[in-house]
Amino acid sequence: MTTRDELGREYDVRPWGMYIVLDDAAPDHKVKRIVVEPGKRLSYQQHAKRSEHWFVVSGTATVILNGTEHQVGPGYSIDIPVGTAHRCENRTGSQVVFVEVQHGTYFGEDDIVRLEDDFGRAQ
Repeated sequence: MTTRDELGREYDVRPWGMYIVLDDAAPDHKVKRIVVEPGKRLSYQQHAKRSEHWFVVSGTATVILNGTEHQVGPGYSIDIPVGTAHRCENRTGSQVVFVEVQHGTYFGEDDIVRLEDDFGRAQ
């Protein structure tokens, strides 16, 4: 369930970790800080109305883009075009933290088509 922190920022705890919205005031982008707990992974998913850019702050993320694996460590980033199947996996023993910049025309959580999901949420 989405809630607000003491500064009024939207955040949500998920089965894989959590996110907090850092900026959602502009009509063409949204910025989140995402934490993926050790051994967890996000849904393998696609978006129809937004692209994403992930900048890894700490930890090493295994990012899957259209079935191809990429290792992304601190200080590195990866681009996810609209419609690209993607997920972030944390195969390490420490948290993976990344900043996600969404760019597009719509940023609702319902612009997620889950292709695979460890928590029973796939469509």
